[in-house]
Amino acid sequence: MSVVTRFPPSPTGFMHVGNARTALFNYLYARKSGGKFVVRIEDTDRKRHSNAAVEAIIDSLSWLGLDHDGEIVSQFSRQARHVEIAQEMLDNGSAYHCYCSAQELEEMREIARKNGSKTFYDRRWRDGNLPIPEGISPVVRVKAPQDGQTIIHDKVQGEVSVNNDQLDDFIILRSDSTPTYMLSVVVDDHDMGITHIMRGDDHLNNTFRQKIIFDALGWDAPIFAHLPLIHGADGGKFSKRHGAQSVQEYREMGYLPEALVNYLLRLGWSHGDDEIIPIDKAIEWFDLEHIGKAPAKFDFAKLDSLNAHYINACAPEKLIEQALPFYQSRHNITLDELAKTRITQGIDELKSRAKTLLQFVDDSAFYAKTAPFNYDEKALKNLDGADDILKALKAEFEKSDNLTADKVQEICKLVADELKDGKLGKVAMPLRAALTGSIVSPSIFHAAGILGAQETCIRIQAAIDR
Repeated sequence: MSVVTRFPPSPTGFMHVGNARTALFNYLYARKSGGKFVVRIEDTDRKRHSNAAVEAIIDSLSWLGLDHDGEIVSQFSRQARHVEIAQEMLDNGSAYHCYCSAQELEEMREIARKNGSKTFYDRRWRDGNLPIPEGISPVVRVKAPQDGQTIIHDKVQGEVSVNNDQLDDFIILRSDSTPTYMLSVVVDDHDMGITHIMRGDDHLNNTFRQKIIFDALGWDAPIFAHLPLIHGADGGKFSKRHGAQSVQEYREMGYLPEALVNYLLRLGWSHGDDEIIPIDKAIEWFDLEHIGKAPAKFDFAKLDSLNAHYINACAPEKLIEQALPFYQSRHNITLDELAKTRITQGIDELKSRAKTLLQFVDDSAFYAKTAPFNYDEKALKNLDGADDILKALKAEFEKSDNLTADKVQEICKLVADELKDGKLGKVAMPLRAALTGSIVSPSIFHAAGILGAQETCIRIQAAIDR
């Protein structure tokens, strides 16, 4: 059997990280098996459909590196096929027309509520022996089995079952002849040759109903694997109160796609004690047997740790390229070649300090600034009353042709001995404020060495002139 997995998002909003994990697991299993990973947009709900949401889904998949096979399928475009299958079910007796009015259905609901029943429709049209009323367009309902059990042999949950008297004759075709999700998804999974369905365990109830349609049509059902949902640190279902929810938000927060993919993989699946799992190893190692049954808790500290690892391992050119939008959005800076060169020279220390691209950008933006520039409040306090220190430093730097980190430190010690009783910090802090506009930066000795004597003196003079 050639494996075909699918990712079928509804285009009604952003791409939730839970959906991203589902897409990842389906992608990995297909690639591990040498099969296909397909994407189907379940866009039959036209009132909630959003083209922007479709673009966000496609963009998120691309950013995560989850490439799909073939063209993306629109479920809405296959509506005629879904209606055709509904007619086939009417013809073979596994579905029937129901002419109940809205008032009749509400009365049934009220009776069901009073009786504590899980189903409310009383199947009055199931046998087709009632006179057909005028003025009512019928829906099409499936003939669900009324005896025995429906059993799913799930690859994660094990054998799960439901008594068939708990299943209703649900609608597969609305009164306006549009198919419901329950019918459309089964037809599409069959026609697309889907062999394995991995999705959240909140879909398990849908699976029992969908199996009824598979059985009614004599189609083989796919292999199911229902994944535990992602929870927040407090054990509740992961929601906005726990933090960022969408893939786009994590991208905007400065996380690398490799880090997010690695983290989502470990959120419910394990390979021994391995924490760092690059995508090639994930494809090699992934299996269904090591998906946990218990909900996984989202841990931002672990994600930060993974992101720091991938930032540190990233090639300088690639890291700077991924950071470019943040220089513009956070500092209104467009990096020129000189700025890129300076950042590259200091990149080892910058990478070792950064947990996110935002931190990397904020720590390195001073390399791209042109004096005079703004100083933050704390930097201004360090500059107040420091003119004598700055002038002494500038005088010494102007004597140096080759300014290295060691030379900068030597000069700072010399000035500290002359003006601050040897207290190096009293000299280094004003220098840091003058060169960076902040009191937080990489080693100011290395930074001054990278900037060079001329630029260092220009920035010191700008601080004096402010």
